[in-house]
Amino acid sequence: MSGPGSGQASAPEPAGRDTTDALDTAGPEAASPDAPGSGERQPGGGGRTGRFWSARRVPAAVVALVLLGCTGLLLYDVAAVRAGRPAMAWRRWLADELATRHLDDVWVLGAAALAVALGIWLLVLAATPGLRAVLPMRRTAGVRAGLDRPAAALVLRDRAMEVSGVQSVRVAVGRRRARARAVAHFRELDAVRGDLTTALGEGLRELHLTHPPRLRVDVRRPKRR
Repeated sequence: MSGPGSGQASAPEPAGRDTTDALDTAGPEAASPDAPGSGERQPGGGGRTGRFWSARRVPAAVVALVLLGCTGLLLYDVAAVRAGRPAMAWRRWLADELATRHLDDVWVLGAAALAVALGIWLLVLAATPGLRAVLPMRRTAGVRAGLDRPAAALVLRDRAMEVSGVQSVRVAVGRRRARARAVAHFRELDAVRGDLTTALGEGLRELHLTHPPRLRVDVRRPKRR
């Protein structure tokens, strides 16, 4: 087994063999009380910050316009009936349908299910922050910042490619987990995995995320052609 700094390659293992005993490590900052994202506020105004809330202007505007249009049309029809004019055809049809159809009718059940689904969707939009692709960063000097998940993955990928023995690597960063899948064409897999874990852990630490994701590293040999 060659050391991390040596230029000699170890004897190749059988191609296609997966020795990726997937390492699950707690977030790199979890073990350090001074790490960003800990419960204590950091010197210089740093501290924990929650997720970013999206404005959701488009859903709110669409719902408001639809409700405004339906309400205005209904009020206009009611006022026309009060003035002695006949009700609109759609309201007469709706009244007849509601009077003749049973509650177990397919159309009634379908309309009720659609209304429930729409209501749940609106409640979820109102109660959740949104902007799932933005990872909140530690607040520093009163400035609140966020980092896109693809950008974080790109930073970690560049870090991983600097590790000796790594031929290629794919990095995916989620809100709770970061996973790196690397292909090592020389050096022992355990040595490459250890160096990758150290490098990516340091990379996650330097991102200063409020809730650093758990790191998982998989290393394998390239497939035999």
